[in-house]
Amino acid sequence: MHEVVVIDYELGNLTSICRGLEYCGASVTVTKDHQIILKAPRVVLPGVGSFPHGMAELKRQGLDSVLRKVVKKGTPVLGICLGMHLLLDESEEFELTSGLGFIPGRVKPIPSHTNNGQTIKTPHIGWNELLISSDSSNRLLKNINHGEATYFLHSFMAVPKNQENRIADCMYGGNRIAALIENKNIFGCQFHPEKSGKTGLRLLKNFLSI
Repeated sequence: MHEVVVIDYELGNLTSICRGLEYCGASVTVTKDHQIILKAPRVVLPGVGSFPHGMAELKRQGLDSVLRKVVKKGTPVLGICLGMHLLLDESEEFELTSGLGFIPGRVKPIPSHTNNGQTIKTPHIGWNELLISSDSSNRLLKNINHGEATYFLHSFMAVPKNQENRIADCMYGGNRIAALIENKNIFGCQFHPEKSGKTGLRLLKNFLSI
């Protein structure tokens, strides 16, 4: 059985992601205990809410330094939604806030208008197709095909500095949004895999196999 630790930093309902991982055959531990996290074979950083609040909670509980040690060890880490955003250098949400800095880039608002001036509704809610990079052979995308749909719910988007860190995107209002990002052992997922049907479950199974 694959073991995974889900970090509890008091942001969001963890029930659905835990159920998704368990459905995929994982033994899930939800904790904020530093030693348990450091010993974990793989770590999930979920999250719902704002970037400044998320970083404040990680720092308050000392989990930012724990995550840096985890990443340095080479442990696979998956950030989901807000957890994905926190992996980047900084965010413009409410105020410029420094992130964990694991993947170069910045979190920005989804543009409010298309190129021809039409208003874009935010947040981006619902199913959207994954646009997989033609040269991507990423481990998270095993048995997942270009055009499969996943479920999104967000008003801000991760903008990696380096194109090679983007492994899948989606289009919304004429704008290309990063759906999956990576940097070595670090992975970020903008959509909610636990709410994305068979495609999302395949992604979670792939992460558990890393």
